[in-house]
Amino acid sequence: MSALEPRADETADDTPRPSASEPAGGGGGGGGVLGPAHRTLSIGMISVIFLIAFEATAVGTAMPVAGRELDGMALYAFAFSAYFTTSLFGMVLSGQWSDRDGPLRPLALGIAAFAAGLVLAGTAGAMWLFVLGRAVQGLGGGLVIVALYVVVSRAYDEHLRPAIMAAFAASWVVPSIVGPLASGTVTEHFGWRWVFLGIPVLVVIPLAVALPAIRRTASGPVDRTAAAAPFDRRRIRLALGISVGAGLLQYAAQDLRWLSLIPGLAGAALVVPAVRGLLPRGTYLARRGLPAVVLLRGLAMGAFISAESFIPLMLVTQRGISPTLAGFALALGGLTWAGGSAIQSKARMAPYRERLMVLGMVLEAFAIAAAPLVLIESVPAWILALTWAVGCLGLGLVIGSTSVLLLKLSPPEEAGTNSAALQISDGLANVVLLAAGGAAFAALGGGAVGAVHSAVGDAASGAASHPGAFVVIFLPMACVALAGAWVATRLDPVRAASATADSPARA
Repeated sequence: MSALEPRADETADDTPRPSASEPAGGGGGGGGVLGPAHRTLSIGMISVIFLIAFEATAVGTAMPVAGRELDGMALYAFAFSAYFTTSLFGMVLSGQWSDRDGPLRPLALGIAAFAAGLVLAGTAGAMWLFVLGRAVQGLGGGLVIVALYVVVSRAYDEHLRPAIMAAFAASWVVPSIVGPLASGTVTEHFGWRWVFLGIPVLVVIPLAVALPAIRRTASGPVDRTAAAAPFDRRRIRLALGISVGAGLLQYAAQDLRWLSLIPGLAGAALVVPAVRGLLPRGTYLARRGLPAVVLLRGLAMGAFISAESFIPLMLVTQRGISPTLAGFALALGGLTWAGGSAIQSKARMAPYRERLMVLGMVLEAFAIAAAPLVLIESVPAWILALTWAVGCLGLGLVIGSTSVLLLKLSPPEEAGTNSAALQISDGLANVVLLAAGGAAFAALGGGAVGAVHSAVGDAASGAASHPGAFVVIFLPMACVALAGAWVATRLDPVRAASATADSPARA
């Protein structure tokens, strides 16, 4: 069988296609993800992830300055939530598009939209234009991430997928360390706009490298039936519903008034049926197999992101640490995350993947629960950097493994749809848990966005939130992570099938 999957216009109806267990991108003869058969493709995709990671870690440093200069602190939180909400729609669209026509076009459009959003944000003269730019970025990011998962499912043999996922995780290490410092330097010497305007130029390089390789190895539909099928309009409507609903939930959580119940209830009314229609049946019952994998991804990332978002603020307002040092408290986690992802990628670890994921969720729960210990003056602040690094090690074990398991459990023609479900679970959990945590934080004296920003912008001012406002963030998120440890015991569909088969004999 040829190592390269033919394009749609080159494939006859009777042409054999690679099965889920056969090499789809060079098989075992390529020598690994950086072997001759995969080198160009791997480097191109890793470069794309690297730039997205750099933007994600750098933008937080520039965002406060942008909000002040654009006189838009009232819309500050929406500059973050706009990205997440539109990315949810982009994920669903990319999943359908990739299954129908292959990942090449959604990936190209996603990178173009991501770059266009950066330009729009970087040239914005008003905060609403800045938020619009972030929304366009989110659409592009949603298209890109799902399309890349489909490329991995088609172009890499199953035994190579853990390694390429580990490489994706490793591409976050340098940005997580250098991104905040570089962004701060650029913002200080050249202005915050160049943090956004500098990245689109760099996107051209990985685009030129990755797209030709994707066209050779992973373009086109899995079969002609998929190519002829129309887009599922119901799923597109549900995707719009989940995006709008998530935005309404964010808005309601940031405006603690009785009137906010109206957009909050409207958001829930849109999100609940959309989630039921877009995620695998049984996801929120933790049904064994694919549903549990999708649920675990949301619990792991939602708890982690919701807790991590408040760590710099806690260090600045409660311990008087500078924003730069507070950001660096998270830098070690980038290294341990990559280390955890590398561990799960080892072939000898494959039989123990479920146990590794349980361990990973326990480590994450420990780190989140231990974070508020720095609220005690006698506890050194650097303890948080160490405990958070332990949590990131656990998360590295989990995130890479969920990606590998999802592709293993997905038929080739459903790789896009299921990858979208995984990312939706991830993104939606971030939105919902951040909204819930933010509401609890504000209710217990966390303060309005503008006041919090003022405290971050001037650590010496003595502005501080009540310590209890931080405790109410971290302890519930630790419980969410512990729930994820239980879900991690339900990832193997074979075990459930075996139990069902054996039950008559036992009876």
